[in-house]
Amino acid sequence: MHEDTELAPASKNPRFGLYAGMLLLAVATFFAGWQLGQSESVSAGSQQASLLNTLLGTPIQPEEVQLTDVWRVWDLLEEKFAPASSSDPITNDSRVEGMIEGLVESYDDPYTTYLPPADAEQFNEDIAGNFGGVGMEVGMRNDVITIISPLPDTPAEGAGLLAGDVIAEINGTSTEDMSVDRAVQLIRGEEGTDVTLTIFRTGDTELREITVTRDNITIPTIETEQQGDTYIIRLFSFNAIAEAEMQNALREYVRSGARTLVFDLRGNPGGYLQSAINIASYFLPAGKVVVQEEFGDGRPTELYRSTGRTLRQFAPEQMVILINRGSASASEIVAGALQAHDAATVIGQQSFGKGSVQELINLPNEGSLKVTIARWLTPDGSSISDGGVTPDILINRSVDEILAEEDPQLDAALRFLAGEEVVSETAATSTPEAVE
Repeated sequence: MHEDTELAPASKNPRFGLYAGMLLLAVATFFAGWQLGQSESVSAGSQQASLLNTLLGTPIQPEEVQLTDVWRVWDLLEEKFAPASSSDPITNDSRVEGMIEGLVESYDDPYTTYLPPADAEQFNEDIAGNFGGVGMEVGMRNDVITIISPLPDTPAEGAGLLAGDVIAEINGTSTEDMSVDRAVQLIRGEEGTDVTLTIFRTGDTELREITVTRDNITIPTIETEQQGDTYIIRLFSFNAIAEAEMQNALREYVRSGARTLVFDLRGNPGGYLQSAINIASYFLPAGKVVVQEEFGDGRPTELYRSTGRTLRQFAPEQMVILINRGSASASEIVAGALQAHDAATVIGQQSFGKGSVQELINLPNEGSLKVTIARWLTPDGSSISDGGVTPDILINRSVDEILAEEDPQLDAALRFLAGEEVVSETAATSTPEAVE
């Protein structure tokens, strides 16, 4: 199962995109900016300081942090705790890991997490892109574990799981207060084994259980087709080969003689930032801002610009981008950029809203810290995390229509490109908009 697409910023120290919990990640071999200290000496103080030094590789700075109560609680537990069973004694390493986990959880960010050594090792294996899972991305929405998108031709899609389904339980374990990484860990497993998901679907009055058989998951990339005078490119992932696949698809588009283009990003959870920038550059003049990266440490906002690989005389006369609730991260960057620069009309549903950037930092204890360090803004300064990308023309697609393989969103795109008036679906209290 791949979970919340990852996005890797383009830089001299390349950060990579991956499918593991809807995160934007980067690998670094250092751990900076986190220092722990103590203000008073207590009986276990020097021991704890040494442990933290060993595990974190960071100097203890007594003047910076007041940790008297932490060491006091450590000593009280050491002195008074009586286990309820004859389980193995708690080690100092496990205590320190518990302290780290608690500190990270206090930031109340679903994408900032601590990975103990065993989890970090599994996470690194997942980066390869092939793994035992069910073939879907998950992320955190409204504080609950939510399916971003099942991938095509995977066990998740075959079992009937849909974007927007809320996962209430995994094999009977409640997901309440569960991190995305923990959910990923529970859903993945050996090929051929089953995982039972208890889900809530919008419109249902009861929970439903869906059992999915895990398989070896390979991330798909692209599909193309032509309908009349419109060429359709479906991109499923901004992975390492997405740009090359997109280039081939655009060559096919030029040879087809089609005059209009549909770029379908529905269910695309994201991927490499560089892929997003390069693909957007086929449709934007050189120098146009594709996305802004706003940091949390006071650094100036960084602008990523189009490299101007435009199609020139072969550019489509009109272009539509399709998005839905499963469009996230790099998909939102491309859709938001082309929408902001009037290069495409966006049709479909509100996107997922995954616009934060994580850095993955390896720790000396062989664990890892994933920490949110920035957020993505569209060229006009809108935060992608604050609700995602809003389509120019809102067209919904119901569960029944998905199961019946009916596609009103694509139909609306084709009608729009054919010059027909397409009415945007709005809330009952709003006035419908007609877009031509």
